[in-house]
Amino acid sequence: MRKPELAAAIADQTGMTREKASEVITAFTDQISAAASRGEDVTLIGFGTFNIRKREARSGRNPQTGATIQIPASSTVGFKPGKALKDQIS
Repeated sequence: MRKPELAAAIADQTGMTREKASEVITAFTDQISAAASRGEDVTLIGFGTFNIRKREARSGRNPQTGATIQIPASSTVGFKPGKALKDQIS
């Protein structure tokens, strides 16, 4: 499901316009992005948690040349599903 399809589904369920539903989705994703950039977790009880995960520096291999390369440490956003979501998809 892509954003326009999600906006249409939300609009049908709530009675709001597709444009307004799209604005709500954009505001939601913007707030999650802002919280992640501040290093904060976002927890939606029953759905899941978006959190920052640290990756340590490590060595890797260039698949074209086979040469060893150093991969720097980085941060990424992870998602851990909540119990209700896990139960629903099981």
